[in-house]
Amino acid sequence: MSEVLLNVTDLRKAFGGVLAVNDLNFTVLRDSITSVIGPNGAGKTTVFNMITGFTLPSSGSIRFMDSEIAGKKPHIVAAKGISRTFQHVQIFPKMTVLENIMVGRYLRSSSGILSSLLLPPFLRREEKQIREQALKQLSFIRMEDHADKPAGSLPLGNQRMLEIARALAAEPRLLLLDEPASGLNSREKITLGNVISKIRDMGITVILVEHDMELVMDISDKVVVINFGSRIAEGKPVEVQANADVIAAYLG
Repeated sequence: MSEVLLNVTDLRKAFGGVLAVNDLNFTVLRDSITSVIGPNGAGKTTVFNMITGFTLPSSGSIRFMDSEIAGKKPHIVAAKGISRTFQHVQIFPKMTVLENIMVGRYLRSSSGILSSLLLPPFLRREEKQIREQALKQLSFIRMEDHADKPAGSLPLGNQRMLEIARALAAEPRLLLLDEPASGLNSREKITLGNVISKIRDMGITVILVEHDMELVMDISDKVVVINFGSRIAEGKPVEVQANADVIAAYLG
């Protein structure tokens, strides 16, 4: 039986009088791809923001590897082994592609402000290791030829891959991808699906928020469907596709 990596229990978030997430429950198994889907405004990104510490839950529990992370700051959540991408690409456009990936790796570095100023030998060695690890992630997404280009000069598809590589540089146990296929063409979506599957096969658990149902159904081990902040279905892709409540939510 697979181990539960993330357990969301009775999660709730209210923005004033609007209940964005309402007593939501779901689990994510280790070494799996779980997709969270639902109509626009269903609360999907709010769930991601609560898991990663960007939004404080109104109530409920988020347990990651038996540790309660609900309400923790984003840097604490990241240090525990959770990385994410964003619905709207967040990169450093004037930095090079390689430098952007290196930023993700600094979470695992041991240097502080003083050592960065003095540049002792161990820091130079660590900087070299960070660069080497970033190059490995760049190779993983097959963008070695873009290493020295400004990240802002890349087309959207490559920028989304760059965000994934930067998130992987932090060596996460859990990776959250927020609408990574948004704006991509058919060929890029196929490449993305292959990359996400490879990430899962590397032993990194993935949670995916996505509107592209073909991608979701092709690569997901489990699908969680939410509508108006509540879970209306959970199961294997084929089970969810045939669920009457899911059909009604999408077709109105």
